[in-house]
Amino acid sequence: MTEKKRRLIFHCDCNNFFASCECLDHPELRDVPLAVAGDPEDRLGVVVAKNEIAKKYGVRTTDTVWQAKRKCKDLVFVPPRHHLYKEISEKVNDIYHEYTEYVEPASIDESYLDMTGAPRYYGITARELADTLRDRVRTEIGITISVGVSYNKIFAKMGSDYKKPDATTVISPKNYQEILWPLPVSDLMFAGRSAVTVLNKKQIYTIGDLARQRQERLRELLGKGGEQLWLYANGLDDEPVRLWGDAPEIKSVSRGMTFRRDLVKEEEVSAGIASLVDHVAMTLRRHSLKGAVINVQIKTPALRVISRQTSLDHHTYLQHEIREVAMALIHANWQIGPDAPIRALTVGVSKLLPADQSMEQTDFLDLASPAEVPKQDREKQEKMEAAVDTLRRRFGNDTITLGYQRAEEIGIRREHKQKKE
Repeated sequence: MTEKKRRLIFHCDCNNFFASCECLDHPELRDVPLAVAGDPEDRLGVVVAKNEIAKKYGVRTTDTVWQAKRKCKDLVFVPPRHHLYKEISEKVNDIYHEYTEYVEPASIDESYLDMTGAPRYYGITARELADTLRDRVRTEIGITISVGVSYNKIFAKMGSDYKKPDATTVISPKNYQEILWPLPVSDLMFAGRSAVTVLNKKQIYTIGDLARQRQERLRELLGKGGEQLWLYANGLDDEPVRLWGDAPEIKSVSRGMTFRRDLVKEEEVSAGIASLVDHVAMTLRRHSLKGAVINVQIKTPALRVISRQTSLDHHTYLQHEIREVAMALIHANWQIGPDAPIRALTVGVSKLLPADQSMEQTDFLDLASPAEVPKQDREKQEKMEAAVDTLRRRFGNDTITLGYQRAEEIGIRREHKQKKE
């Protein structure tokens, strides 16, 4: 890769973002151990963010409230305010936009920037440009960011993780082996726990160990994913940074929920599934997508996850079809009752196609019912569900529901627009 063709990619990561945003409204919290946590009454009482002070006590994201409190008795908890975080995120990205139109948010607190050519335009080095962004975010907004500077997205992301908070790390073709190869292979992006276990059993412990393997061996060990990890470890990532506003391709739509108490009755599970499917089907319709694979995940009180899926012979976004298949998957793989409590459920639809490209269904789902559904009945159902979406857009999501009742005791409740504080 020549210097002329080499890209310049920044990965900008807001440090302790939720906690930092809370300190903007409450400066008195800057010097105390702070954690943002969900509501314990909804069994979502886990730490979703913490500041540097809390981190020094060993408080970690996903700790339960009581675990975090045991590590730091003076820990201050605040509830999440997502409207505030969205507002601050938009302000941060506005600064990035002053330098490039290629700004791709990876999450609410991190973005990739393609800054190719920008240092020459501004007459400064890439590191100085990254430092400029850090200084502007710190002084104009009041939070800090860490910036990874590299020639591909993977190394840029690893650079922003390398040193925090409020730091710039440059990873170049000349120094990436020195900086990244000594790191544990688990630090490589997309190296999941099961892959790391396989690699460690083969005495592959560091990113460098992986990079030095034959690519064919990685494929033998991990399939195509192993080949991809080898490319990443060797800096061979050419994925582009998207233009701001270019939506990524939607590959699946899912919705999950942790219930206020364990589900042990058929009607409770049915209500939970119906509520989740309502959201999934509405999302599919709004994006004009239909899917042919339906997935259900069951999480037990012991946090064990059971995942099952089935492929249809057609594509659908009809709510009653997705609901019946999801329930059939549960009945085929789970014995609902007091001896098999369910803590959380997730329903997903994948193998998506644009609605106008999907083939017309000829038969109803064998898994749910052997009956056939005439074409005109399907069209009628699709029009009815589209009409419901129209009402919801005009009057709110709670205007009308399809096929389920609210159940406040397990957490299925009316939606209200969140008021800004």
